[in-house]
Amino acid sequence: MSATPDSIYAFSADTLDGRPLSLDTYRDKVLLIVNTASECGFTPQYKGLQDIFQQYAARGFEMLGFPCNQFGKQEPGDAAQIGNFCEKNYGVTFQMFSKIEVNGANAHPLYKYLKDKEPGLLGIEAIKWNFTKFLVDRKGNIIKRYAPTTKPEAIAEDIEKLL
Repeated sequence: MSATPDSIYAFSADTLDGRPLSLDTYRDKVLLIVNTASECGFTPQYKGLQDIFQQYAARGFEMLGFPCNQFGKQEPGDAAQIGNFCEKNYGVTFQMFSKIEVNGANAHPLYKYLKDKEPGLLGIEAIKWNFTKFLVDRKGNIIKRYAPTTKPEAIAEDIEKLL
């Protein structure tokens, strides 16, 4: 049995084009990690996510999007469809990853870690819906978890404090 990872930098995930990418790539960056979906009522948040990514990227901020089809089957597409949708409709240039699960036995190890370190309301670890967000500082510490209803622009002040 392997030891529990001590930071998010121990994880890797596949990008939309299938390449494995170590989160160690993002060491010393402030991160916002978001589970996304293309057919959700919160999907227009992609615009706000892209806006804050562009606003802060030059100062060491990265956005990581993880498509997930576990909530109302709102991310039915394959990697190419997801990428095309994000780029065409919202001009997404931040890093998007291959579709994953965020809850249950097949949850991606990164999401198991995030939920363990920063449980949601009332200590419930499960991700409630698409566009749950995790803010991570430059040392890889999970600082805060935001509900799907939290608009990206409402997180800007917290990002600013960490940059």
